[in-house]
Amino acid sequence: MPSIPETPSQIISPKPRPLEWVNNLRVLALFAVVILHTASLMEFNKVPMQAWLVADFYNALTRFAVPVFVMITGALLLSREYDLGDFLKKRFTRVLWPFLFWSLVLIGYSWYNAEISFTGDGWADTRHVLHLMMHGSYYHTWYVYMLLGLYLFVPIISKFVRNATEREIQYFLAVWFLVMVFSQPYLSRYQPQIDVHYFTGYLGYLVLGYYLANKELPGRNLAPYLAIYSILCVTAITVGTYLLSVNAHAISTVMYEPLGPFIVLFASGIFMLARAVKFSLPSSLIKIRDLVGGFSLGIYLCHAMFLSLMHDNWNITYELCPPILSIPLIALGCFILSFLLVFIINKIPVIGKYISG
Repeated sequence: MPSIPETPSQIISPKPRPLEWVNNLRVLALFAVVILHTASLMEFNKVPMQAWLVADFYNALTRFAVPVFVMITGALLLSREYDLGDFLKKRFTRVLWPFLFWSLVLIGYSWYNAEISFTGDGWADTRHVLHLMMHGSYYHTWYVYMLLGLYLFVPIISKFVRNATEREIQYFLAVWFLVMVFSQPYLSRYQPQIDVHYFTGYLGYLVLGYYLANKELPGRNLAPYLAIYSILCVTAITVGTYLLSVNAHAISTVMYEPLGPFIVLFASGIFMLARAVKFSLPSSLIKIRDLVGGFSLGIYLCHAMFLSLMHDNWNITYELCPPILSIPLIALGCFILSFLLVFIINKIPVIGKYISG
């Protein structure tokens, strides 16, 4: 790749970049999350091994989703100058109202599904609800807490990346990656006692997304090479998880972890593949893509409820047909139901657009 002069802000393209590939990638990552959670319902040692191997493949195939969401956030937000108050108000309100609404819906669903119970004591039940709101009303809501934490840091980190040289950004990413590598179960014993928590967490994905979105690509077509690279990543994660799990006689998530080196490498490949692939969608599909993308937060927040309903209440499970088909079909049904619910809520007068997500 051509080198970038060691002067501040040179990594940023002087011209606005087309965002079609970002819009495509956002919807792809959103659907991948639904497939991931569908496959995760098939637990190791609780379903036939042949069926679990299919779930392992889909699990590996879609593990890029959440990291790519964060990378998209970095690509879109870190290039800009912000007024601190306006940024926090705009970003937090855009996420907070839908999050509060769907958290209450999910708490209500958990009560309906007998996953939680209330005592009838008004104050005790209120405290229980507040506790769930503060710490997570459902298994997938952790993402929003993480995202809000990143938003607090965006006005600060954006100043760094916009004024940093390419080498300085590469330095940050290299240290972040090395810290991640030596935090893994089999290597953590070799990690020196240096305080490196400043280089941990999803912040690295934020900077990585900015860097990969703005890095100049070479003239040759990278898409075939990136596709092969991504296939190799999926294969390694699938086979590695199988071998580790069989050896441990229990599911091993080492290679699934989003804050692990395998998923960083895989997510980076998918992100760059989406950028490198050149194709045009028909106008009808663009309208659908943009409509779905506009409701991505709401779809993310409510899809787990529909997955639970389909699996536990409607008996729509992987046994519907061969798992290689049933997993994506169930995910697609869940995705459509989630979109329809969010779309309907969005049409509620006055408040719908604020709470739907």
